[in-house]
Amino acid sequence: PCRSVLTVACEQTEVLLFDPISSKHIKTLSEAHEDCVNNIRFLDNRLFATCSDDTTIALWDLRKLNTKVCTLHGHTSWVKNIEYDTNTRLLVTSGFDGNVIIWDTNRCTEDGCPHKKFFHTRFLMRMRLTPDCSKMLISTSSGYLLILHDLDLNKSLEVGSYPILRARRTAISSSDITSPGSSGPRTIGSPCHQNDSGPPSEKHVSRPFQREGGSPQNSLEVLTPEVPGERDRGNCITSLQLHPKGWATLLRCSSNRDDQEWTCVYEFQEGAPVRPVSPRCSLRLTHCIEEANVGRGYIKELCFSPDGRMISSPHGFGIRLLGFDAHCSELVDCLPKEASPLKEIRSLYSHKDVVLTTKFSPTHCQIASGCLSGRVSLYQPKF
Repeated sequence: PCRSVLTVACEQTEVLLFDPISSKHIKTLSEAHEDCVNNIRFLDNRLFATCSDDTTIALWDLRKLNTKVCTLHGHTSWVKNIEYDTNTRLLVTSGFDGNVIIWDTNRCTEDGCPHKKFFHTRFLMRMRLTPDCSKMLISTSSGYLLILHDLDLNKSLEVGSYPILRARRTAISSSDITSPGSSGPRTIGSPCHQNDSGPPSEKHVSRPFQREGGSPQNSLEVLTPEVPGERDRGNCITSLQLHPKGWATLLRCSSNRDDQEWTCVYEFQEGAPVRPVSPRCSLRLTHCIEEANVGRGYIKELCFSPDGRMISSPHGFGIRLLGFDAHCSELVDCLPKEASPLKEIRSLYSHKDVVLTTKFSPTHCQIASGCLSGRVSLYQPKF
């Protein structure tokens, strides 16, 4: 949060630390994990968490990087995402075992943290919390986007304890979404090439439930976001990000044939339905752009700028800076009636391999990008 360190998750068990202003290398955690490091999240100015394909999460202290604070065990497959609720000090992780797990860092010891399974779904890819932690979004490789509304991380979810508000465009079966203790099917193999077992029957979908004044806590909404060019072929949602003000969600989608890739922006549409059976309409596609589709099979992580006016997107051997219009206006000031193309503001190419991730500095005019061969590039505008 003090923006003084750039951390880099690497494929071969390493975590790299840099000074983002001077670009100097600070330290390498050469054996941070026993397998690929996938994600890094700072809890405060000194503590950060890493997750790995070795199924563990590790907590680190910047003041003492020679040893881990502790290692968290609970997932049974690759751990891909870390989120953190600063209000409750709860760490939230998700993995390819389909589980979302809550860790109580208030009671953390050298042996780990108390934890519980919060949610489970098949084909889970990415999980995010909105900035105010009022919603949890989960994307799947089978093209579904799940939204838990009025989120309460302290509430234990049991079978049937989260009403399904609706399934938009495509129904989803109860076997695809299970309770935390379920031993449902596990994600196996390459997540971008999994095939669902066909359209589930609507009879398995819970009847919509609506309480007066809004939706119940942890109520589940199941969506199949509209993706341009899909031609009824289905999609894998590979990357999921949220607007810093909570106005929209940003998705990177690839077709199941892996021959098309899109970056899409969806505006949140709030409001209770007029009738219990009417659609909630939580998302509306506002902007999109087709991507280069280079480096097939690899996930490209994109991001919003700190003010939400621009998107940085991996594009072949570089990155593209995209805006909602040519003037980098706020999203709320340029909402079209129908989905419009994102505007390319600038392209930056400095890599010799496929770029997989990009990130804006939260405080400085700076962008970082990382490519498949391990090179990290920092960009700063010249005034």
